[in-house]
Formats: sequence, structure tokens, C-alpha cells
Amino acid sequence: MSAWQPDRLLEGFEALEQRFVDDYDGEVVATLVRLPAASAPRGAVLYVHGFIDYFFQRHMAERFAAEGYAFYALDCRKHGRSLRAHQHPCFCKDVREYFADLDWALGVIDAPVLLAAHSTGGLVCALYAHEGARREQLRALWLNSPFFEFNAPPERRWHLAIATWLGALLPFANDKGGIRPEYIEGLHRNWRGEWDFDLSLKPRLGFPVYFGWVRAIRTAQARLQAGLAIDCPVLLMHSDEADVILDWQHMTRWGPGLGDDITLAAFPGGLHDLVLSRREIRDALFERLFIWDVTQVHTRA
Repeated sequence: MSAWQPDRLLEGFEALEQRFVDDYDGEVVATLVRLPAASAPRGAVLYVHGFIDYFFQRHMAERFAAEGYAFYALDCRKHGRSLRAHQHPCFCKDVREYFADLDWALGVIDAPVLLAAHSTGGLVCALYAHEGARREQLRALWLNSPFFEFNAPPERRWHLAIATWLGALLPFANDKGGIRPEYIEGLHRNWRGEWDFDLSLKPRLGFPVYFGWVRAIRTAQARLQAGLAIDCPVLLMHSDEADVILDWQHMTRWGPGLGDDITLAAFPGGLHDLVLSRREIRDALFERLFIWDVTQVHTRA
């Protein structure tokens, strides 16, 4: 795809695809999605999804557009629109593989960006904001339940250690259970949720968790936990025990070490992906986000 085309998943959106140099899985592409807007007085926002995830949150894009933003979302390589049949889904050997996707997307946007990221995307984007080639283009970073540490009890930490070790030798060895099914059941309208998304791209039982991916994530988390130096303001939002995927206390532990301008905001009762929480929580979330962003613009003007 060499030009913007109607998006195949969301009516009213457009998509642009970029092919990269083939890797260990063969052909590699990333996909940028946008909601066309006549004007965007508040600038651009780029959203990056989590693990076993892709962009489907129409309501989030429409809310940003209503507030005056040009909305873009990136389906990273081997996720969502960018996943190819020959690839290991959602796999990487190093999270910096995604930096090329971000470089390209930011180049297409070619303007200052509010970078927004969820879960694993939050880990990737925090590291990118610290060392990415186009990090100076980021005017702010919004993290939605970022994946800064595995949520594993002490008695299961040895499983992670073994998977990390095996990941160097057998990167495609895996654990078949990628996502807790009750999480997807609580989101999708086929079960108890209110949202509609493609269950072939975000399956109820997830995709396999490859040990090479575990190694890549733990390596990235160790780098983040050692402390970063992100120059732009960061807003980190989290839930509480209602997050059945991650431990919010890991976020509040490691978040202050991201840089000098870090704001933490709690939304008790929110889902792991906070923008998919019940209406009153997501309305409060967006209100806090937009007030924070306006404050950053005036403070740094």
C-alpha cells in the first residue's frame, strides 16, 4: 500500500502500510491508521496498542477528534492489521524492533506528537521516548496501564527465569496460554463486555507466549527499571486490583523513574485497558488527560 486507503476494519478510517526489510519471520509490515480530520488545533496523537492487541477503539479516536486532535494509531509489526500468516503472532526478539515502526509513523505524521500507549506498548514507547531516533518529536507521553513488570507471584518467578533462559536458545518454544480468557470475555460483547473487535486478531485464548518474547520483554523491563531520562512530560494512568492482567503497584513503583516530569493518576475499578472501562471511568480518564495536556502546552509554551 503506497497511499492512504479506506481501512479494512473500521469504517470512516484510513490506513497506510509500510514494508520493512524482511526479518527471521520473512516479510515485515506496519500499518498506520488515521481518522481524517478537517482541522486539528490541538495537534496530533499517535496511539500504540498492547500485546495480543491492535487498534479497534473507535470511541477513543472519536473522543480525541472531538477535542481537536488529529488521531493516528499504529498496528505494529506482527500485530493486528500488520500480522501475516507466515509470522509468529506478536513476537519480537528485542522490543527495539518496534522502533523502526515508530520512526516511520512519526515521519509520516511529521509534527509534534502526543504519544499514547497501552500495556506492552507503554513499555516500548517509554523506551522509545528515552532513546528513539525521533524522540524530540514527542511533546508528551500518555501511558495507559504500562507493562513495567510481569504480574507473577514469587512462587512462579522461576517459570519466568526458565522461559527467559530458554528464550535465547529456543525463541519459538512457547506457552500456549497467552491471555486469560476471562479478560477477553469481560471486554467482548459476545460474552459480558460492550466492545466489538476481531477475535482472530485479539483471540479469547490469545496467541502462544513465545519464550524469545519473554526474554525480550524482561530485558526491556530491566532497562526501564534501571531508570530512564525521558525529556517530555509523562502521564501514567493505572487501575487497582480490578486490573486482572498487571499489578498497578509495579506501575507506581517504576513510573517515577521514567524522567523528571511524571504524573501518576489512579482510576479504581478500571479495566486493564482503561479506555475500555465503564463509561464513568473512561469519561473521567479523558477529562483528566485533556486537562493535563492543556496544562503541559501552556506550561512549556
